[in-house]
Amino acid sequence: MADSGISDDEVVFDAPHRIRIFKSGRVERYCGSDPTPASTDAGTGTGVASKDHAISPDVGVRLYLPPAAAKEEDAGGSSRLPVVVYFHGGGFCLLSAFNSIIHGYLNSLAARARAIVVSVEYRLAPEHPIPAAYEDSWRALCWVASHASGDGEEAWLTDRADFSRLFLAGESAGANIAHHMAMRAGAEGLPEGARINGVVLVHPYFLSDGKVASEESNPAMAENLVRMWRVVSPATATTGLDDDPWINPLANGAPALGGLPCGRVLVCLAEEDVLRDRGHAYCEGLTASGWAGQLEVVEAPGQGHCFHLSDYTSGDAIRQDEAIARFLNQ
Repeated sequence: MADSGISDDEVVFDAPHRIRIFKSGRVERYCGSDPTPASTDAGTGTGVASKDHAISPDVGVRLYLPPAAAKEEDAGGSSRLPVVVYFHGGGFCLLSAFNSIIHGYLNSLAARARAIVVSVEYRLAPEHPIPAAYEDSWRALCWVASHASGDGEEAWLTDRADFSRLFLAGESAGANIAHHMAMRAGAEGLPEGARINGVVLVHPYFLSDGKVASEESNPAMAENLVRMWRVVSPATATTGLDDDPWINPLANGAPALGGLPCGRVLVCLAEEDVLRDRGHAYCEGLTASGWAGQLEVVEAPGQGHCFHLSDYTSGDAIRQDEAIARFLNQ
């Protein structure tokens, strides 16, 4: 057999200090794999409680309950809170619902928004290529929705969640997942008649074949995002991005955005993010689709992609989370 010149140890994708993926399938992750146990958050003073639940061998969630729920119940008031099904980012190949970065951020968000957050642990690529992340996320969303009747195995959802205020949210790849979960819910429905009130997309990871102006700030990163998609989704990446609805919600043949089954959408963007204009294009497409809901866009000046995860106590991160909190509690 002729030597192709390609070794199984050839690196097919390398994001320095983050992940290296080899042709053999071997993966080396350098960040985002440090698990943090569920607990009651005392370190930052939020008082948010968290616990884990396994839905299946492949899918789990970490739930966050802010202390406001217990205080209101003790005072004889309503303890029902918005419930946010949250999908973490990481390019479909990094991070975890149980890692310290996501855990710390969601403690903060749950406290600020006074909302129950259900953070989804889905399988990562390339070991589990697309669409595994979407299938796992759908299973988790359906599990959450199954509590809408007041029955279910998780008391924080049956006793504390207000399912008239059910939201989907996520950052980067997680925002991509949140969009697709909303579209699937519109097409197939959710258990117990649960309905999605709104969707929060933070720095969404969408692509197309055409270049956009925001990519000029960091062409190397923009190209890396395309390369990463072709590694995590080899089956769909054989076509052009303009024909791949998983990564391009405006693709030929993608479900019509007018079918988004919620009345409100919040899109959070960052001025220096190479994906900023992809987010703007999504908003323009949503508006042009005939969707009858309300769209809100907030943009953090001078900030890059997912800046809030590196310091969720910074002024811009707090302002972004305050916008999310207002959106969830309208």
